[in-house]
Amino acid sequence: MSAERTPPITSKFPAMGTTIFTVMSALAAEKGAVNLGQGFPDFDCDPKLVDAVTDAMRRGFNQYPPMTGIAPLREAIAAKVEALYGRRYDPVSEVTVTAGATQAIITAVLAIVKPGDEVIVLEPCYDSYVPNIELAGGKVVRVPLTPGSFRPDFTKIAAALGPRTRAIIVNTPHNPSGTVWTPAEMAQLQDLLAPTDVFVISDEVYEHMVFDGQQHQSAARFPGLAARSLIVSSFGKTYHVTGWKVGYVAAPAVLTAEFRKVHQFNVFTVNTPMQYGLAAYMASPAPYLQLPAFYQRKRDLFRAGLARTRLKLLPSEGTYFQCVDISQVSDLKEAEFCQWLTSELGVAAIPLSAFYGDGFDQRVVRFCFAKKDETLKAALDRLARL
Repeated sequence: MSAERTPPITSKFPAMGTTIFTVMSALAAEKGAVNLGQGFPDFDCDPKLVDAVTDAMRRGFNQYPPMTGIAPLREAIAAKVEALYGRRYDPVSEVTVTAGATQAIITAVLAIVKPGDEVIVLEPCYDSYVPNIELAGGKVVRVPLTPGSFRPDFTKIAAALGPRTRAIIVNTPHNPSGTVWTPAEMAQLQDLLAPTDVFVISDEVYEHMVFDGQQHQSAARFPGLAARSLIVSSFGKTYHVTGWKVGYVAAPAVLTAEFRKVHQFNVFTVNTPMQYGLAAYMASPAPYLQLPAFYQRKRDLFRAGLARTRLKLLPSEGTYFQCVDISQVSDLKEAEFCQWLTSELGVAAIPLSAFYGDGFDQRVVRFCFAKKDETLKAALDRLARL
């Protein structure tokens, strides 16, 4: 009888540990801290949305849907994008429902990136981008956003473009900084890429969280970008249901065809009753049209409280994140400060260094204000000691 033995395995990600979000959430739970670290709401979605999903289940929509997503939801997505951004995507050949935005992004990367291709990421960036590129066999080319303002530096982006550049990943409104790209910046990206064959993966999951009268500048608004872009968005972010993991990708038919080749062997399809519920709920645009005012009020409440501390407020133009400079409060590095803040003051935050490949530390941390007012007030009461 042979001995029990697990064969050795060579890790694809030997340097990768547990994400900072998991670490800080676990520490927050251990210390009984107010968790403003990981980006998810602590309040419920609209009961009408739950009712719509429940109704779909009771009506028997519980088996496999089409691989691309149910037609009513794809049609609702196409109508919304056209109404907001002026570009019509064919719901049959250019819109795909995904198992959340994170799955959409890795599927987009796997669809267009071949081994040896270069992909530009603008740091700080969402933590799935780099592993996705590496899984596809691509080479990550890191270009920093301007420290402090987190605006794109087109001189550096232009310098990073080369004959092996296959794609660039753009994120606006931007996680973690809360920066929103301007029309001029999107137009500049369009002009920069015009003579190239570089694709764009446009991460727009916070598209409905833009403040102070600004408009979200979707790649769909710019013909030269739309023609080369896979645009990603998230129902989880928009409707306060991050645990449902439903998103979508809109892209030209030729790109969508390649995306779906990977999608069908990645997750194949997305849970049926959620799709029917979302399609019914999207009949009214009011929930996403009121989202900027909803989150701006929370942002303003949170910023007013933070202004009474020694933390330096950085702009929050969009998303549901607020970054602060800790230089006047502590000599600790960002990660150490977040651990101290969680353990000693009882408020969890995320160090911005976690969003850089080299751990660049600029003494900035990120809070999430997608929380009940009482949660934010509880956190501010504790932060008032700073």
